[in-house]
Amino acid sequence: MPDLSLFAPTTLGPLALRNRIVMSPMTRSRALEASTPNDLMAEYYGQRAGAGLIITEGTSPAPNGTGYARIPGIWSAPQVEGWKKVTQAVHAKGGRIFVQLMHTGRVAHPLNLPAGAEVVAPSAVALEGTMYTDAQGMQPHPVPRAMSESDVRQVIDEYVLASRNAIAAGFDGVELHGANGYLIEQFLSPHTNHRTDAWGGSVEKRLGFVLEVAKSVAAAIGGARVGIRLSPYGANAGMKPYPEIDETYTALVPRLAATGLQYVHVVDHSAMGAPQVPEPLKGALRQAWPRTFILAGGFDRASAEAALNQGRCDLVAFGRPFLANSDLVTRLERGLPLNAPDFATFYTPGPKGYTDYPVAT
Repeated sequence: MPDLSLFAPTTLGPLALRNRIVMSPMTRSRALEASTPNDLMAEYYGQRAGAGLIITEGTSPAPNGTGYARIPGIWSAPQVEGWKKVTQAVHAKGGRIFVQLMHTGRVAHPLNLPAGAEVVAPSAVALEGTMYTDAQGMQPHPVPRAMSESDVRQVIDEYVLASRNAIAAGFDGVELHGANGYLIEQFLSPHTNHRTDAWGGSVEKRLGFVLEVAKSVAAAIGGARVGIRLSPYGANAGMKPYPEIDETYTALVPRLAATGLQYVHVVDHSAMGAPQVPEPLKGALRQAWPRTFILAGGFDRASAEAALNQGRCDLVAFGRPFLANSDLVTRLERGLPLNAPDFATFYTPGPKGYTDYPVAT
């Protein structure tokens, strides 16, 4: 059995990483003006540059994808300039950073969208329940407008433009958010994709959107700069089990590999109450992937190093521990106690619960 350390240098395609620790994407809702990154966000990500790889919070590739209050975008020139502050802060400390491209699809409310934008999805299936808006507090989810063929093509083009913008902003690459119930997963699930055209109606057709996005983005910026996050059996944003889950993902991952993407990032939310991703499925996806494979979901140092040394992954992602511990790598390596996250400040504006957590001395 190999003796792999979380803290040993490694590579991600052509990129050198200082360790095997990934900072998971986590929504923080600090982009206050026109979904534009700011100095506070640059400080936050710069503080966490000790990770081998940072994956940013979900970032919308287009106005229609900006479903939550105060999440950033990367479709406009001011947003690109804002992100340059973030990438420069991370690179100045020797870190690597990918932007996660997240189109929220039906997980949205018009009050959270820029002027002129609308809530769109594969099919006109509303998400149950309510979501927060700054303007009017909690509001019911609206019924999204089902995307036309031209809408689908437009969104694919928006992912490509966002990816090119990411490179212009200094990112080392992009992660396609195919998890957590957002637009890409909405195309994958029969509960949210009721289409009978080329983009739905069978497992094969429901794979079409994500494969076209992946192929187009890889062609635009190079597959070595692209990864994807998947959450089979996830329960976020109204996702529910369906009989073809295993069939869907075991068919998808080899097809994604053929597009040249660098990594697959599988998240298991069972530590937060979702159904567990079965180990045989994780193993099958690992075996089907020829390049970097990342696991996320409730890891500590011991379980992360066990996963590495059992060959179950190449990198391990940590979420909430990074939120409250900008120096997480140091704390894990030295066996130091971790700060507890302040749940009340996860999505609130300002530095409290964002850049002010204590650092170990």
